[in-house]
Amino acid sequence: MLNIFLLLILIICVITDVKSRKIFNIITLPAIVTGLLYYLFTNGLEGFLFSGKGFIVGFLLLIIPFIMGGIGAGDVKLLAAVGSIKGAMFVFYTFFYAAIIGGVIALVIMVRRKELKSFFQRLFFFFVFIKGTEGALDLDKKDLAPTIPFGVPIAIGALCTYVFGGVL
Repeated sequence: MLNIFLLLILIICVITDVKSRKIFNIITLPAIVTGLLYYLFTNGLEGFLFSGKGFIVGFLLLIIPFIMGGIGAGDVKLLAAVGSIKGAMFVFYTFFYAAIIGGVIALVIMVRRKELKSFFQRLFFFFVFIKGTEGALDLDKKDLAPTIPFGVPIAIGALCTYVFGGVL
């Protein structure tokens, strides 16, 4: 039952993320609370801690990319919701699958746009100048990589974790 609930949450978030580039609180926050309460009522304090650890791991895995402006808050809350529903290990593997899938998607987009060479040139110059004189090269984050709705890799990563488990 919980797997079907998670699947519905992921489908809704993928649709809204692709259409509007937003993952809505009205979906993620009730999912987080549902995961926490489900485990609290079915397994007591131990279940609540299982769900809480999953929530914290999911949240912490994406909070730094969010602070740096690489992803949106909805992505952070979606991964936290996955953690509260499936636990810490599941969300940890989901994150790794999502990172790999997101990188592949970004690479495909750059190849299709014929931007791969210029991307690596900009990245090289960014690191050369940032190392030598901090702030000398002011690049917008759109200059470094294409943006993708990261809810899609999260959903695919969760599916991969469910199907393949912790095999990377």
